[in-house]
Amino acid sequence: MTLIVLNFKTYRESTGEAAVRLAEICEDVSRQYSVEIVVAAQAADIHAICQAVKIPVFAQHVDGVGFGGFTGHVTATSLKEAGARGTLINHSERRLRLAEIEASLSACKSLGLSTIVCTNNVATTRAAAALEPDFVAVEPPELIGSGIPVSKADPDVVRESVRAVKNIAPQVRVLCGAGISRGEDLSAALELGSEGVLLASGIIKARDPGKALEDLVTGARK
Repeated sequence: MTLIVLNFKTYRESTGEAAVRLAEICEDVSRQYSVEIVVAAQAADIHAICQAVKIPVFAQHVDGVGFGGFTGHVTATSLKEAGARGTLINHSERRLRLAEIEASLSACKSLGLSTIVCTNNVATTRAAAALEPDFVAVEPPELIGSGIPVSKADPDVVRESVRAVKNIAPQVRVLCGAGISRGEDLSAALELGSEGVLLASGIIKARDPGKALEDLVTGARK
């Protein structure tokens, strides 16, 4: 099944009570069109969102630390107890070193949390796949928020990333990110071999996020 991951980032439109409302919209679209939608929320909003919806709620970041003197860090345990089912790791707006990615993955795997490692090119995708997360999401940072989908601007990075992942760890699923906002973008990403998309502003900043999400899903089915 195609997976749509909506990253709430820290937009006003997806913070606090607005985050809960947006998650409810995502759940409605998920039910109506039988599509798998995951929302990635700010850590402080995860518990409230999980109380309101049944679709999977992910965090936007996790640190590979445990209990102790780690002020300001986000632990996998705290996310799980808040209700999160998984997390993004190494988003272009929250980059980590390779050792930190590995530590974060280890912390999540020990608790059964799903993981999406974000990458920006074929080389980093290859390195991420070797760590065996559940997903890698390929998104060149220069295209994020640009409205120009990576599936059109740089289709080779998606195609080659899919090939690299399947050669290293066939069980790892590949998502396509950056600039995705319309149904044709989703269709193009799927045609290149990805199994879904990671997106944000194209939906969240839309005048009507619910309609934008519906158009994304229905447009890809035409």
